[in-house]
Amino acid sequence: MDLSSIEIFLAVARDRSVTKAAKAVGRVPSNVTTRIQQLEEDLNVSLFSRDGKKMTLTREGETFLAYADRLMALALEARQAVRPLAPSGTLRVGTMESTAASRLPAALTQFNRMWPDVSLHLTMGASRDLARAVVGDALDCALIARPPKAMRGEDADFEAGLKALDMEPVFVEELLIVLPSGHPAIKSAADLRVGSIAALEPGCTYRRIAENWARKSSALPTSELGSYHAILASVATGKAAGVMPRSVLDLMPWPTSVQTHQLGLVETLLISRKNDHPSAFNAFHEVLSARKGRDIRLATN
Repeated sequence: MDLSSIEIFLAVARDRSVTKAAKAVGRVPSNVTTRIQQLEEDLNVSLFSRDGKKMTLTREGETFLAYADRLMALALEARQAVRPLAPSGTLRVGTMESTAASRLPAALTQFNRMWPDVSLHLTMGASRDLARAVVGDALDCALIARPPKAMRGEDADFEAGLKALDMEPVFVEELLIVLPSGHPAIKSAADLRVGSIAALEPGCTYRRIAENWARKSSALPTSELGSYHAILASVATGKAAGVMPRSVLDLMPWPTSVQTHQLGLVETLLISRKNDHPSAFNAFHEVLSARKGRDIRLATN
């Protein structure tokens, strides 16, 4: 067992596909398959259930996942500990509210433990606003949601701004329509039995995706709210359907069983200016990269 095998295991677990994992780690698929088989032989267990090209973690694989993630985190800390120059100064990070709530707490805890001399300033905002702030040097980097390809032609200015930046996928979110208790299952917006769709501000990518989905078969208005807690409260009244990623919904208390409809999988990108990466940013990037393996349940099929 070595770190490269663990990295490959995490990539396959995240992407549930040998082909996609091979691309992510810069290897050919046959090599990824071989390394997974060798790891399974070393552990004397099957880590994945294989259904055609789909790779799903077994019970033993789920158990090993937690250890694999810890091993990669420790390896990162060990590499950083022996470097002669530690990052310092201030790092200005922009983030969506959903990412700050569901993805960043563990990463920031690790970052602060490793690099206490870095003063990290967080700014919350919508994806479009955060991207503009990075372009304008008001932020060093930001975590934003990018619309799916089918929608990118609707915001040429936003896409043009992204082309001037470095971009790297770091998380994958399962975007949901959250329905009031007792609402029947839906197949399209035409099946909604509510008066509006509750979402965040207009610059929110998740809101734009939901509105694009809704206008194909419904004329429902959007109720603009200031937080995901307010969205969930609106859903609880039975008058609205909410828009949020599953990772946020899972953090919130819900008194009864919840009915949801999946809108799709949305990547969270780490964006930064090209050729402008201070040491504090490189350290932050490494911590996020090391935690990619935790984004398993929401990975693509």
